[in-house]
Amino acid sequence: MNDLQKYFKGDRVIWVVIILLSVMSLLVVYSATASLAYKYHGGNTIYYFIRHTLFLGIGLLATFLVHKVPYRAYFGLATSLIIIAVVLLLITWVFGATKNSATRWITIPGLGMDFQTSDFAKFALIVFVAKTLAMNQKNKFDLQKAYFIIIGVVGVVGVLVFPADLSTGLIIFGTTFVLMIVGRIDKKYLLMTVGVGFVIFILFLGVASMAGSDTRVATWKNRIVSFADPDSEANFQAKQSKIAIATGSVLGKGAGKSTQITVLPHPYSDFVYSIIVEEYGAFFGIGILLLYLILLFRVGQIVKKQQRTFPAFLAIGLILTIIFQALMNMGVAVGILPVTGQTLPLVSMGGTSNLFVGISLGVILNISKNRSKQTKEEKATEQKFVVKDYPFIMG
Repeated sequence: MNDLQKYFKGDRVIWVVIILLSVMSLLVVYSATASLAYKYHGGNTIYYFIRHTLFLGIGLLATFLVHKVPYRAYFGLATSLIIIAVVLLLITWVFGATKNSATRWITIPGLGMDFQTSDFAKFALIVFVAKTLAMNQKNKFDLQKAYFIIIGVVGVVGVLVFPADLSTGLIIFGTTFVLMIVGRIDKKYLLMTVGVGFVIFILFLGVASMAGSDTRVATWKNRIVSFADPDSEANFQAKQSKIAIATGSVLGKGAGKSTQITVLPHPYSDFVYSIIVEEYGAFFGIGILLLYLILLFRVGQIVKKQQRTFPAFLAIGLILTIIFQALMNMGVAVGILPVTGQTLPLVSMGGTSNLFVGISLGVILNISKNRSKQTKEEKATEQKFVVKDYPFIMG
């Protein structure tokens, strides 16, 4: 045990949750890719299991390596990260690979692997927002400056992300909005942001809907209409997901005994939670939800122990992106949200998403074990973090 603690530092509960979710990922993805294996690889189910194990391992390796890097390094890298993110998003717009009418990926030369640039942008933006808020906590004029800087950068990233990946755009906006609340941005600016954002979104839908039926707007419209009308033929995915959950009942059918994997689209990614409940039961499904809530609770405890604002804001932002994504995936599976295409962090089969979830958790783990040292730049610009000054966190 002491040897493990020597290498795996930081919050132990978070490490346990990571391990439990990863084990569940291996079990359910192996089962959920069976039909895919028969369709494309002659029934070789080991192919996708090995592939997923490799990507999951890369994500876990990222967690391990990043948790050894002082979180203070991201303070100095924040601006560079957001510039790189914008450049990658622009490249995706021009040269990106299109799947299901969405251009979200760029293909890595020589490897033939797809990289989802919005995942990198999401991480980079949280780092940038955390730094901007941390540097401008001294008075209301600094906070006003921080607000306009944040809105400007979020606007640029949003314009590049929203058209191809609405759900990720909503996660980015939601997380940034909560960070601004925590960061004590004036309420009038927050209300103004909601109002202006809503108007811009409606105008965008109006203009984009005239582009034709093969656009992403048409896809969003179909998903919302089908969600509002459960009997719609376009509601096929949601119906099959509900069947999987209903037939799983309380205790489940047993590992590898899912019947919905043959008819449910993407049972190994978008609808992996449905397969978990079908095979392992509702109690197990609730257990998965509790693991994410435990992550949120532990990060809350970590934040309350911080001495500086940057690590506090950074930890809040990173965990919220993970929790929002998880809740969105599970909400779609149980039918309380329209289909979004978001994966279940650390569980679904996927490369880029698992990589950046792993990186985010690594940063949080480093914050949990490192509370006092600051760089000269931090000491000169960053405000000391006192929990009682942030009632939102106290709640």
